[in-house]
Amino acid sequence: MKLSYTYIMTNKYRTTFYIGVTNDLQKRIVEHQNGIGSEFTRKYNLKDLIYFEKFTDINQAISREKQLKNWHKDWKIDLIKKSNPTLKTLII
Repeated sequence: MKLSYTYIMTNKYRTTFYIGVTNDLQKRIVEHQNGIGSEFTRKYNLKDLIYFEKFTDINQAISREKQLKNWHKDWKIDLIKKSNPTLKTLII
């Protein structure tokens, strides 16, 4: 079974968020950290993974990404804090 992920990246100040989807979370995080693949994450120096969700269907992951992108910033922070109260950088 191939997993897919919806994830949230941020900067060291936790002020800007990027929501993405991938089927290889480790590889994608390394790409973000090396400035590959997303102009937005490169521009705002978004290198810290602070949240992710797993899915068994890529379409569910894409739907969740679209949903989260439409949320207010405070809603996103509240969601993240449910599993990561201090907004620490996650290591996977």
